[in-house]
Amino acid sequence: MRILLAGAVGRLAGLAAVAAVVSGVGRGALSAQQDMSDVEITTIPIESDLFMLMGRGGNIGLSVGEDGAFLIDDQFAPLTEKILAAVAEVTDQPVRWVLNTHWHGDHTGGNENLVNAGGLIVAHRMVYRLLNPAEFADLVGRSGQAPRAALPVVTFDEGVQFHWNGRHIDVTHIGRAHTDGDAIVHFPRANVFHMGDTFFHGRYPFVDMDSGGGVDGVIAAANFVLERSNEGTRIIPGHGDLASPEHLRQYRDMLETVRMRVASLVANGRTEDQVVAAAPTADLDETWGANSERFVRAVYQSLSGGME
Repeated sequence: MRILLAGAVGRLAGLAAVAAVVSGVGRGALSAQQDMSDVEITTIPIESDLFMLMGRGGNIGLSVGEDGAFLIDDQFAPLTEKILAAVAEVTDQPVRWVLNTHWHGDHTGGNENLVNAGGLIVAHRMVYRLLNPAEFADLVGRSGQAPRAALPVVTFDEGVQFHWNGRHIDVTHIGRAHTDGDAIVHFPRANVFHMGDTFFHGRYPFVDMDSGGGVDGVIAAANFVLERSNEGTRIIPGHGDLASPEHLRQYRDMLETVRMRVASLVANGRTEDQVVAAAPTADLDETWGANSERFVRAVYQSLSGGME
């Protein structure tokens, strides 16, 4: 380890496809296909009792103190031992809580392991539905998904507040954004946010339309945090380096620019393929990444009712 100082019917088939890649259904296959033996967990101190952990998958938030460790997301199951070793470097207390910012397997893959180690899972109710074998079967018409031990034991709708390790920890459901079960976590005293996958630092986001996502919600998530931020705010993104409000502002501006351009094309009657062919992100790709087609299609679907 290194320590650096620093829904609808139209979505059902797509949900099954997404599940095979990033959810609990694909957890075993993903573990078998990807060798994670070389993955290092990097610990980035934010305050003396607050950290960001980076490995493979979604960034992890970590609060430590006498009440026990509080994790935000847990990456993939094969990394749990390394993650717990990283936690043990900064506290002798066990993991008591794991908050899932959404249901994707690169953020929830370690749930079962951490429950078996004594932790409790908390998440938005849609995370429970999409990880729960019975609920998932109702949604997509087949069984699968996470084992029972990996499911949240506490769920919320609009939000929940923890009073843990001497901190108030505010958790807010942000609506249809990356998915329909996204949570943003705020540590007010530390002036720190964990945004999950509503924020991909330095790259185009993945808007999971098949899980109820939408571009307007991703923009709303960025504005939610920006409205509560100042120059000293630190932001843990779902993917990418620790960020500042300026980084998030640039991301929000990019989202709004692409949305405006795609909306104009939609208003002119362009089809989804025609919008992609018009290359509305061409001047942005050098900064935000060349793999823009998936994002453009998600924006189109968000604005045109492409899920129907």
